[in-house]
Amino acid sequence: MSTERTPAFLPGLELSRILYEEGVRPVLADAFPGLDYAAARVGSGSEVLGLDTPRSADHEWGPRLNLFLADADADAAVDALADEIHDVLARRLPKHVRGWSTHFRRDTGNPLDPVSGHMTRTQGPVDHRVSVDGAGAWLKRQVGDENAELSPAQWLALPQQRLVEVTAGAVFRDDAGTLTAARARLAWYPDEVWRYLLACQWQRLSQEEAFVGRCAEVGDDLGSAVVAARLVRDLMRLCLLLSRTYAPYSKWLGSVFARLPIAERLTPSLRGALAATHYADRERHLCDAYETVARLQNDSGLAEPVDPARRPYHGRPFQVLHAERFAQALARTLTDPALRDRPLTGAVDQWADSTDYLTRSAPGS
Repeated sequence: MSTERTPAFLPGLELSRILYEEGVRPVLADAFPGLDYAAARVGSGSEVLGLDTPRSADHEWGPRLNLFLADADADAAVDALADEIHDVLARRLPKHVRGWSTHFRRDTGNPLDPVSGHMTRTQGPVDHRVSVDGAGAWLKRQVGDENAELSPAQWLALPQQRLVEVTAGAVFRDDAGTLTAARARLAWYPDEVWRYLLACQWQRLSQEEAFVGRCAEVGDDLGSAVVAARLVRDLMRLCLLLSRTYAPYSKWLGSVFARLPIAERLTPSLRGALAATHYADRERHLCDAYETVARLQNDSGLAEPVDPARRPYHGRPFQVLHAERFAQALARTLTDPALRDRPLTGAVDQWADSTDYLTRSAPGS
C-alpha cells in the first residue's frame, strides 16, 4: 500500500466476496445483462487456504476474483469477451473495497519477481486482479483436462498443490455449474489411486527409516538429523493422505497439517525427533510417531491391519517400524492393472519437491 494508514485486515476470501457482490456483480449485470458466468476465488494465494494474515498484504493479496465464462466452440470468442469484460471492469470498478485498493502496481522491473503486484491508489483505470477465463481452458491449464475427468496416470502427474488450487477457496456464483462439478470431481482421489499413493508413502518411509541409526553409528549426527527431518515431513504428508486432505507446497504444509485431528497427538513426537541432539532420543520419538500413524492406518480399514509396534531392523541395533509392511498390505488391495502392476514410486510430488515445478509447471510436464 502507500504511506496512508493500512485498512483493517479482512481475510482475503471475505474481501473477494465483497469485491464480487459490491463491485463486479453490479457492473456485469449492467454492462453484460444475461451473461452466464462463475465467480470464485480459487488458484494460488494464502487466502485460498484461509491462511492469510496481515503480512500477506505486502504482495499479490487484496481484492481478487476469478471469473469463468462458458466455453464456446471458438476460443477466440471467449478471449474477446474476456478482454471486453476486463476492460469494462478496469473503467468501472470501485477504486477500493473496505479501504483496500483494487488497483495493483505491477513490479515489472524486478527480474526475480516480474509478475507480483502491490495495491496502490490510482486516479485512472483500475489495473485490477479480476481474471477472466473460459472455465474449460482454465481447468485444462490447472489439471490437464477441461472436464476434470482424469485417468489414473493423469492423477499421478498432478502435484497436490495444483489440486489445492482448484478445490480450495470459495465459489460465489456458478450459473452453468461447470466449476462446481469440476471441484466435486477433484475433491479427492479415486479410491484405488488413494490406496496406491498411501502404499507409496509408506514405501518412502521404509526406504529411509533405518538411515537415522546408520548415520549416527558412523558419527554423522548431522546426516542422522537430516534424515529424521525428511521422515517427519513424510509422516506429515502421510497423515494428510489418510485424512483425505491435499498437501500444499512446503510453506503451508505445517499449517494445514496442524488442522488435522491427529496433529495434537502426533506433534510432540515430531517436534521431539526434530529437536533431539542424541540418536537414542531421535529414534524413540520417531518410533512413537510411526506407531501413532500406523494405528491411524489400521483404523482406516483401507487394508488388513498390520502390527504397529516398533521392531529391530534385521540384525542391526536400530528400532524401526518396517513400514514396507503397510505398503504391501495396501498394494494387495489394488485391482486396477494400471496401479497394481506399477512400481511403488508414487505421484509426482512423492518424488519431486521443486517449488517451481509443483506450483508453476503445466500438468504432466
